Amino acid sequence: MIEAVRALARERGVKPAQIALAWILGAAGVTAPIIGTTHLEHVHEAVASLSLELTPEERARLEEPYRPHPVLGHQQPKA
Repeated sequence: MIEAVRALARERGVKPAQIALAWILGAAGVTAPIIGTTHLEHVHEAVASLSLELTPEERARLEEPYRPHPVLGHQQPKA
């Protein structure tokens, strides 16, 4: 998946993190991803990703190699 993000970032002329944030922001149910950084430049890149809209084709390219993983360290409540 990383290579798909990097390739799309090169094509768009943006940072891979901006593509990743645009993808996550477009996901159903996601309203505010948690972003942590110690560099002001990264904050500016994150804000710039808000105006980046991925086409349905671009989303499909990113999602094709994606394989969800089970949540680790979390137990389901007992019924």
